[in-house]
Amino acid sequence: MNVILFGATGMVGQGVLRECLLDHDIQQVLAVGRSATGQHHPKLRELTAPDLIDLTAIESKLTGYDTCFFCTGVSSAGMTEEKYTHLTYDLTLSVAQTLARLNPTMTFLYISGAGTDSTEKGRSMWARVKGRTENALLRLPFKAAYMFRPGFIQPLHGIRSKTRLYQFLYDVLAPIQPLLKGRLPKYITTTEQLGHAMIAVAKNGYPKPILESLDINAV
Repeated sequence: MNVILFGATGMVGQGVLRECLLDHDIQQVLAVGRSATGQHHPKLRELTAPDLIDLTAIESKLTGYDTCFFCTGVSSAGMTEEKYTHLTYDLTLSVAQTLARLNPTMTFLYISGAGTDSTEKGRSMWARVKGRTENALLRLPFKAAYMFRPGFIQPLHGIRSKTRLYQFLYDVLAPIQPLLKGRLPKYITTTEQLGHAMIAVAKNGYPKPILESLDINAV
């Protein structure tokens, strides 16, 4: 399996990249992002693209891939709906439409979030935008598309969040995270489990297109 990974420098993307490089069935990983990962591995190739919403200049290097793991995302804190929509819906759909055209047999897996609003009509701005993004992705002509909605994600193996507030919370909760995970499996997963689950679903599919934390942990 040949994989394209967007967002490999973020916390979730770092976890997914780690598991991809360890998986014997994955032959090649192409990491596409605004900055390099700083990692070196025989399977790993990288493309830096300052503007991910326009991939025209690198389209020729995006063909021949079986799967896309789309882990790029931003916090909605302090953003207007217009700005958040541009960085979430517009960017994701632009990338996905390009990949669907170049790789019609591709499986596309998108990191969304627990609480996403599939109706697109709820009071929470970020949840509406994420719901709109999910719905649009599911309409694209991929071989298959899956929306992953993790809740609290425990970073493992030295992985750290680039968002200071989130990392502060992870540090504070670190001593009790194993206990919380055992008691709240519906809401908590780890970067390792999330990476494993995305790879497993890319290989074998899943009975439904939207996976909550409980589904992720079960996979």
